Amino acid sequence: MPIYFYRANEPFGEFSNFSRYGFELDGIFWPTSEHYFQAQKFNDLSHVTKIRQAESPRKAAELGRLRSVPLRPDWESVKDDVMRTAVRAKFTTHDDLRKLLLSTGDEELIERTTDDYYWGGGDTGEGKNMLGKILMEVRRELGGPTT
Repeated sequence: MPIYFYRANEPFGEFSNFSRYGFELDGIFWPTSEHYFQAQKFNDLSHVTKIRQAESPRKAAELGRLRSVPLRPDWESVKDDVMRTAVRAKFTTHDDLRKLLLSTGDEELIERTTDDYYWGGGDTGEGKNMLGKILMEVRRELGGPTT
């Protein structure tokens, strides 16, 4: 049976990018994987800093969706790798998260969202579910099932 996740305060909410598990990458502390992911969209260092220092992952997401600051030109080609880097850092930094992820065995992980057909399953379940796929990749890297 698939394991669904979405909100940080619900079962398996730790898999959400909004869950408050910070990590360090390249000598910089990121409060959540959402902060990291949204900040990587930009080359403007002042905007990157503003996102990193946002008081919540929701605010980081809002700042990351601003189009008054130009996206880095290669964003579409690197966004999956950026998410993979964030997820890997989050689950290797926190032992409890690694154990939770590994406890899911070979179950499919699906971000249950109604409006995101790229990162989540979308309201019809026909989305790409890229966040779920990346979580399952990281689970395999950490010693989970290879199936």
